[in-house]
Amino acid sequence: MASQQIAENLAFINWTVLTGLAIGSFAAVVLAAQRTEATRGFLAFTAACSTLLAVLAFVSDRALPATLGGSPIVTDPTFDTPRRIALGAFVVIDGAYTVALARGRRATWLAAAGLVVAALVLITAALSWGSGPFGAVPLLLQLGVLTIATGGVFAAMILGHWYLVTPKLPEGPLILIARVLFIVVAVQLLLFAGWVATGAGPAGGAPFAVLVGPWALFVWLRLIVGLVFPLVVSYAAVRTARTRSMESATGLLYINVGSIAAGTILAAGLYFGAGLLV
Repeated sequence: MASQQIAENLAFINWTVLTGLAIGSFAAVVLAAQRTEATRGFLAFTAACSTLLAVLAFVSDRALPATLGGSPIVTDPTFDTPRRIALGAFVVIDGAYTVALARGRRATWLAAAGLVVAALVLITAALSWGSGPFGAVPLLLQLGVLTIATGGVFAAMILGHWYLVTPKLPEGPLILIARVLFIVVAVQLLLFAGWVATGAGPAGGAPFAVLVGPWALFVWLRLIVGLVFPLVVSYAAVRTARTRSMESATGLLYINVGSIAAGTILAAGLYFGAGLLV
């Protein structure tokens, strides 16, 4: 029954993953462009990937169903159009930023505009599916960390490959992104503890009740596979990057892409399927 309820809301899970990959990788590119000596090739290629993912997210948004089946989530269609407009604007800005990076420009104003519009996408999504203004705040926080983690690890994995063809590239860019990824996963782990301890989410519930019952298997998988394991791997990636063991760091980031993506899918499935924040 639990898996069936999650499967009924795959469209919303798909939206969360695609949007997270698009916005998170865009943010990683902006960070690398402004704070590191990352190469033009890496920046432009990752921004292009972000643009493609944003297009897919926009298409998936237009195909979202009006309701979430048997989920306790109460949708607010008032914010559907603003969310889609913001996502469409993000596609345009991301594409323009990609072109600017390919031409060797930093385009700081485009980067800032993209981050602002990306924030609007997440805000309107939280207002759409937060089951009210009070529920929108924790959902926005959850969407924010999921986005940074999912897109950040994707960008980090691409950057790891760049060292295989650019041996003289300083280790600073990879260390910075891997360190931010470690911090974000640590924040996710703290939020998980807070959500579970308070029974957060539209479905409510007693403290720690989600650790047992029909959703317990998915909650424990979210904790172990999607949080604890990526935290350890992220720390190892930072340490190996510091010693310029870039092949090892890239391999670790490959593993992290799978585990963090799985954690994002589980977190989105538990929210949209059961109304649980984890």
